[in-house]
Amino acid sequence: MKKSLIALFTIFTLTSCAELQGVVDSLPQGGGVLSNADIAAGLRQALDFGIDKQVTKLTQTDGFYKNELVKILLPAELQKVDKGLRDIGLGNLADEGLKALNRAAEDAVKEATPIFVNAVKDITFTDAKNILLGSDNAATQYLTNKTQASLYDKFHPVINNSFSKVGADEIWSNLINRYNAIPFTNDVNPDLTDYVTSEALKGVYTMIAVEEKEIRTKVSSRTTDLLRRVFVLQD
Repeated sequence: MKKSLIALFTIFTLTSCAELQGVVDSLPQGGGVLSNADIAAGLRQALDFGIDKQVTKLTQTDGFYKNELVKILLPAELQKVDKGLRDIGLGNLADEGLKALNRAAEDAVKEATPIFVNAVKDITFTDAKNILLGSDNAATQYLTNKTQASLYDKFHPVINNSFSKVGADEIWSNLINRYNAIPFTNDVNPDLTDYVTSEALKGVYTMIAVEEKEIRTKVSSRTTDLLRRVFVLQD
């Protein structure tokens, strides 16, 4: 009888230990305490996933043009050009011009993706824990603030090259010349490269933020051990 009780107690103890170990294993390392370096690594990985899963969508045909989150619309000074051309029956030309801006952005992001990858790799989170516990796009905002100025300088010539590559420069030269020929209109000559560079960068950061929010709000999106250990702290 005593042997049976001992055996039963042993089984119960082992089972309890297994269940307890399961609970422990489900907790973040160190009882919920991770180093700033660990959290920073998790934030970088989330941003990398944003580039890999979301920014790459922008490089596809219509990646900008048919994505309402990032579609590049005409700047204020060109809205009168769009209206003027449509008023004289040149709506198709106006549509072609708008599409050309987005095509240039799509091509440029494809060429410039390594720029964003390196930017994330080099970024230093000075207060990773506060960023982790911040808003749904806190890491993306931090990346934007730290890299936008330098990335603009690197991205601008890529956009300029893409304008020529996709024929956007010729399209807009023709479009603006047609508009300037309309009687009683003021000539326009906007810096489209500058405008599209800014809008394309804005689109990239927007899509990175989409993935960051997914990882923050959906446990199923945390597909690595590092992401699970880090982002459980903000749940």
